[in-house]
Amino acid sequence: MTDTPTWQPPADAEQFSGTLDAAETSRLPDSAFAFPGLRKEPLVSASHVRNALARFDQVQGASAADRALAFANIREAASYFGVQVTEDSWQDLMHHGRTGRR
Repeated sequence: MTDTPTWQPPADAEQFSGTLDAAETSRLPDSAFAFPGLRKEPLVSASHVRNALARFDQVQGASAADRALAFANIREAASYFGVQVTEDSWQDLMHHGRTGRR
């Protein structure tokens, strides 16, 4: 895997603002997820981007390469949705949870 972002906003991204149900999540393309190979942490709204940042260190089964790609995808989606990301690398997200965020 690479740390070049693969994230792309879903064609109907404007419809997502709250919690996704299982059917909505299953219809999303892999490119809508922070962890596309694992299909974890959908990035379809600003609130989903903030959630992915907060839960980044809780994703199970992700390799370092998966995390590098996910961080690049989160940064891409954050830019699209206007969410500020203060961390410089995915490792910064592994050292603190929500209470330690700047």
